[in-house]
Amino acid sequence: MSDKPSQSDLDAVEIQLQRTPRDVHGIAHRCDCGSPDVVETPPRLSDGTPFPTFFYATCPKLTGAISTLESSGLMAEMNTRLESDPELSGEYAAAHLDYLAARAALGIEVPELAEISAGGMPERVKCLHSLVAHSLAAGPGVNPLGDEALAMLPKWWLNESCLEAATK
Repeated sequence: MSDKPSQSDLDAVEIQLQRTPRDVHGIAHRCDCGSPDVVETPPRLSDGTPFPTFFYATCPKLTGAISTLESSGLMAEMNTRLESDPELSGEYAAAHLDYLAARAALGIEVPELAEISAGGMPERVKCLHSLVAHSLAAGPGVNPLGDEALAMLPKWWLNESCLEAATK
């Protein structure tokens, strides 16, 4: 369940992204430092563009840590496991359906995105950023590969807040 973004939330996201955020519908997760770190974006932007990434990670410390994981070869290993582990594949397919249901709950139909979630779901892993954002927003136990990647991340909120890191 997301929170309606306040103006201070939108200002924080703008600082994090270093650009004006587009069509933020809700704050899906907050970092332990209190700043938003995952936002919800509607499946159709106000300019009419389809946008499949419903859960969008905004914290630069979080996204930087995820990028480091992506460059480690983890996604290839996850894809290999998806191909050979029917239980994991089924759990990942369920995560895909959860993602679609959360986005559909907004009541905005976008035929171009009917069965498209994010991150490569349900067949492969192509973006850990989307999977981790989904795990943070949905909570543990919904997206197994997002949870796995999240568990591998350092505690990005320690030492300085998301906003302090974004202003350096």
